[in-house]
Amino acid sequence: QVQLVESGGGLVQPGGSLRLSCATYGIIISNNVMAWYRQAPGKQRALVANINRSGSRYYTSLMKGRATISRDNAKNTVYLQMNSLKPEDTAVYFCNTQPPSMDWGQGTQVTVAS
Repeated sequence: QVQLVESGGGLVQPGGSLRLSCATYGIIISNNVMAWYRQAPGKQRALVANINRSGSRYYTSLMKGRATISRDNAKNTVYLQMNSLKPEDTAVYFCNTQPPSMDWGQGTQVTVAS
């Protein structure tokens, strides 16, 4: 069964850090471009970062310089390390291929607030 399971979100103060995990099932992540997306209340889902088949990374302006995408091919797991978090980073974070080709998981909620 193909499935995406995001975890690692939570409540963090401004300036704090979180590492999100995306456990995948039924795909081989090294054969795909994998990506993190986020969706804030009232906004469309937006790309944050991706990592391609060769391991090259791309970041949009949303969190460039504050986030690092990585993967563990043996575990079929993708990560997003987020630092210097800001209130505007508050959103539900999702993983998927780029472009999206799988059903969306539940996402993991990140709330940045004092």
